[in-house]
Amino acid sequence: MARIPDAEIDRLRNSVNLVRLIEADGHTLKRTGKDWACACPFHDGDNEPSLIVSPDKNLFHCFACGAAGSPIDWLMKRRGLAFRRAVEVLRAELGETAGDVPSTSARVIAPLPADADDAALLAEVVELYHQTLRTDAAVQAYLAKRGLDHPEVIDVFKLGYANRTLAYRLPEKQLKAGAAVRGQLQRLGVLRASGHEHLAGSLVVPVFDAAGNVAELYGRKLSDQQREGTPLHLYLPGPHRGVFNLTGIRGSNEVILCEALLDALTFWCAGYRHVTSAFGVGGFTDELLQALIENSTQRVLIAYDRDEAGERAAEALAPKLAAQGIAAYRVQFPKSLDANAYALKVGPAAKSLGLVLQQAVPMGTAKALPVHVAVERPVKVQDAPAPVAAPALAEVSPLVAAVALPAPVAEVLASSTSPSPSDGPAIEVSEQQAVIVLGDRRYRVRGLAKNLSADTLKVNVLAVRGEQMHIDTLDLYAAKARQVFVKQSASALDTEESVIERDLAKLLLALEGLQEQAIRAAVTPKKAEASVSPEQQDRALALLRDPRLVERIVSDVGAIGVVGEDANALVGYLACVSRKLDKPLAILIQSTSAAGKSTLMDALLSLMPEHERVHYSAMTGQSLFYLGEGDLRHSILAIAEEEGVRQAAYALKLLQSQGELTIASTGKDPTTGKLVTEEYRVEGPVMLFLTTTAIDLDEELLNRCLVLTINETREQTEAIHRRQREARTLAGLVASKQGAAIRALHQAAQSLLKPLAVVNPYAEALTFRSESTRMRRDHAKYLTLIDAIAFLHQYQRPVKTATVAGKVVEYVEVTLDDIALANRLAHEVLGRSLDELPPQTRRLLGMIVAMVGARCAAQRIERRDLRFTRADVRAVAGLSETQLRLHLERLVDLDYLLVHRGQRGQSFVYELQFDGTAEDAVPRVMGLVDVDVLRSTDTTPSSRGTAVSSRGSGPEFAGSSRPHRGGFAAGSRGEETPRNATPDADISSLAAAVEETALPGTPRRTATQRKPNGAHPTP
Repeated sequence: MARIPDAEIDRLRNSVNLVRLIEADGHTLKRTGKDWACACPFHDGDNEPSLIVSPDKNLFHCFACGAAGSPIDWLMKRRGLAFRRAVEVLRAELGETAGDVPSTSARVIAPLPADADDAALLAEVVELYHQTLRTDAAVQAYLAKRGLDHPEVIDVFKLGYANRTLAYRLPEKQLKAGAAVRGQLQRLGVLRASGHEHLAGSLVVPVFDAAGNVAELYGRKLSDQQREGTPLHLYLPGPHRGVFNLTGIRGSNEVILCEALLDALTFWCAGYRHVTSAFGVGGFTDELLQALIENSTQRVLIAYDRDEAGERAAEALAPKLAAQGIAAYRVQFPKSLDANAYALKVGPAAKSLGLVLQQAVPMGTAKALPVHVAVERPVKVQDAPAPVAAPALAEVSPLVAAVALPAPVAEVLASSTSPSPSDGPAIEVSEQQAVIVLGDRRYRVRGLAKNLSADTLKVNVLAVRGEQMHIDTLDLYAAKARQVFVKQSASALDTEESVIERDLAKLLLALEGLQEQAIRAAVTPKKAEASVSPEQQDRALALLRDPRLVERIVSDVGAIGVVGEDANALVGYLACVSRKLDKPLAILIQSTSAAGKSTLMDALLSLMPEHERVHYSAMTGQSLFYLGEGDLRHSILAIAEEEGVRQAAYALKLLQSQGELTIASTGKDPTTGKLVTEEYRVEGPVMLFLTTTAIDLDEELLNRCLVLTINETREQTEAIHRRQREARTLAGLVASKQGAAIRALHQAAQSLLKPLAVVNPYAEALTFRSESTRMRRDHAKYLTLIDAIAFLHQYQRPVKTATVAGKVVEYVEVTLDDIALANRLAHEVLGRSLDELPPQTRRLLGMIVAMVGARCAAQRIERRDLRFTRADVRAVAGLSETQLRLHLERLVDLDYLLVHRGQRGQSFVYELQFDGTAEDAVPRVMGLVDVDVLRSTDTTPSSRGTAVSSRGSGPEFAGSSRPHRGGFAAGSRGEETPRNATPDADISSLAAAVEETALPGTPRRTATQRKPNGAHPTP
């Protein structure tokens, strides 16, 4: 309610004659000089007049009790009126009325009989509140702001407004009737013990029972700016009673159930009359359930708020409905929105609410039944709204049904050409325009694809009749623009304006149908899940159940064009599989330009389902934040070059580490036009797949990824040349055709992988290096690699179950073969990731070691006596001068090589400081558990873990504490277990060995190794 201005209060104080006001209350005043005096009514025993009235100041004052004030104070003290009521009485004395203070002529509750029931009194209160709302502009503006401005909603539901003036409508409390009615209203909860209105300042929505009596009152404060602790939503005290819109849901086999009454009114105003409401998230009453049962309701669309409390309440309600044979469906609003907020953000409400109703998700045992949408019809105020049948969406506008629903927005117009039903106009739609023929008039519409907001429909319209035409660009939702178009078109086409008006109405309906499909296509994922035929499914299951699955994967990757990258191919494939795990792996392929990194990535991606991979060439800094909330969940995000995501590196790191992204951004509220803060959220987990040509990488990105390096040797280049030549032959043509079948097979197999959990019974027995904090993330990668192997073999393992928090969780277990394969791959991948040298530099070191060894053997000299030049290294490495200089400088900086001044002035020669063998130059992960040890211990996980843990701390696993430099990858030069895995070893034979025999783990070294620069050996 508006505040009374101070100037108005001062005016009333000075305008009303206080002497006459006191005499009107039955007091006799006597003149005492220029003032007047009388016995004070505010204290007893006043034999001598002690209350003095000063006419010039229009004030009174009692010298005995201290009572004093103006005419307003007199009314408040003498008649027991509230301040606003006193102001109203003074205005009545002057013969005035005011909009912000109720008129004294307003309806007053008549004294009720002593035996009057509560229902009669509540009906009187509801009627008073209802009349107040009808004359109050502020509350009507609030309804319009909330989208509840339907012309009949106020009268149909007897909406009201509690403007703190109910007490003014009651008989004086000094009277017996006034005291009685106040006492009854306090017992009902309409008035509080203090006499104030319980719902003061609120929009009031009454709820009726089956007999039509008022059973409950709900109040919603008009302003959210309340004192701390003041509730915005209020009900009468006591249990909730009544059913909202009981008449509206009768006869309808489908009922929309809202969480709040304003949400239900939102649906009603949008034309969905089969709606009712609970009294909050915990306010679904037995009375409401009984009403649904008696109505023979078949399904309930639960339209609770899309927040945590609403989700919990919906989950709890679904089984209660199912027990009564009522199917439950969850209406999926955007996160954190309710029905009213959603309808305001996405208009028009009839369309947006109809869309979420159609897409309601079955809950529990409910089947995916077709959800129909009700449409608005006129409602008679004198009787409650009768139930409205729920036709299908096509019945709302026959023009909409004529167009097939496409997928991407660009294809909406192109794929929608179809003749209309017989009662609608002919419509032809292409990618650029829509053409509608109405009689001898033809309308061409362009620009529809740009209208992806339901609030506008701005298009270019060409109207043609014979040789006459008119063209204009207008918003069809703007009445003034339509009027101008009608007038000008009628004149240009020599046609009646009424004809053009009817044409424009049909045109609007047709375009709304097309626009709705375009909006749906815009919010629908661009890539739909491909269907798998029964034949493909059988072949895919045979692949997943093949004992030689790993070997087949490597073979198939080679068959589709990848040459000699068996280890990298298998690791990359497993990383792609890990997208379905809670903590996926990330892959970074590092190589020089033209080495084949993109070929490997593209080949692996082609084996994954298309709808589960997103491939970009580059990304801007904030582009990730504005993807759809679930667009990346359990998917692969592939970036062609790491350079293309430098700006988005921060977002990628967060997405990989935390599994989600959130950003707060400023936008404009579509309803108020004010700037508001909106939250954007992208959920993971997501598997990252990157490539790069850079040697020095961002350390934060590097330690989150498995680093794969491409084989850049001359032998590999020759093998690639042979494959390129074979591709030009008949055999190559056949192989390319077979490649498509291989891709389809693996895509089908990937789609069959079920979201199972993975349990590793050997986890506590595993070991890993621990000399730096970096190892924490690499240890997690190692464990995830094991999980991915087990997950891939889920069709070859028994699926077990466990009950967690009352829910059954399905899982598969890791086997020793999984750990053995993971150990071998860890040496290939994690060994390089943990290496202080980039892979290309490490490879050059191996070449130098081999060259120096061969020359020392030929010349029969020690390593420390041999010198070699940069030209010598270039001859064996085949690198460019720039690359060679870069790698040699790195080896010198890290003390693998020692520089000596040569005999030719400024030239330099090198001495090899590294004292390992060529094999030792291959990076490996020291400290991994020997799988043979696991096989030889007790079969129970507890005893197994005990045995291995004690052994894992022994010297045979001492590699975890050794430094990187020099002896990083070469544990010793003494006795050691024979190795058969090199960086370029054929992983196919490795996979076969895993299937047939127990693979040994990391070899253990017994001797120590001298560090470069003469450092003391590691004990």
